[in-house]
Amino acid sequence: MRTITTLLSAPLVLMLGLSTPARAEERHAVPASALSAAVTEHAATLDADRDAIREALSRPEVRGVAERTGIDINRAAAVVDQLDSATAARAAASARQVNDALVGGASTITISTTTIIIVLLLIILIIVAA
Repeated sequence: MRTITTLLSAPLVLMLGLSTPARAEERHAVPASALSAAVTEHAATLDADRDAIREALSRPEVRGVAERTGIDINRAAAVVDQLDSATAARAAASARQVNDALVGGASTITISTTTIIIVLLLIILIIVAA
């Protein structure tokens, strides 16, 4: 039995010793430049969403609606940087609607009920996300 083990193990050891080590290929499924571009694009989108939210929260009309409803606008503004990308995208969509509705510079602005509802939803969404 010992002879058979020696006869079988010697060629196996020799084959393992002479074989080349397996190496991972240097190629990847996705090039590093594509990954870098995707990360950069995601970060830029998130920054744009957060800027839109900050712009909406800084408007005097939005601050007025928040004060009348008893919502702490400063707390909502402080939470903007902590929003994840999905929540920031939803809040930014509402913020962009508010920003578009309030764009201009007229001294008297009539805020529609829809705009007030969107502002409140924006603020509540930000506060709940925190």
